[in-house]
Amino acid sequence: MFIWEKSKTFAVRIIRFYNYLKESNQHTLGKQVLRSGTFIGANVSEATNAQSDRDFLLKLNIALKECSETKYWLEILYESDTVDKAVFDSIYPDCVELEKLLTCAVKTTKAKL
Repeated sequence: MFIWEKSKTFAVRIIRFYNYLKESNQHTLGKQVLRSGTFIGANVSEATNAQSDRDFLLKLNIALKECSETKYWLEILYESDTVDKAVFDSIYPDCVELEKLLTCAVKTTKAKL
């Protein structure tokens, strides 16, 4: 449940981040990070009701891919000076932490199979 809570909290932060980007007319890239950042939690949520261990692993892998994509978009937004360091530093570490948790969960699940 820990990953589920973290991914849900992260999704809420991403929605707020997107709203911040919309206010500064950066909605195009914002939509990308909104989609990938909220899909992490959606796939983790699906994994909690997986039909099998393989289905669980599949959903976690998709969540991990979405997390990796979200990291990419956050980096692009920062490196293009679309968001400043303070904004980037407030959300990026959460994405990295979520990626580590998902990586660990994927590895543990693979070992069980």
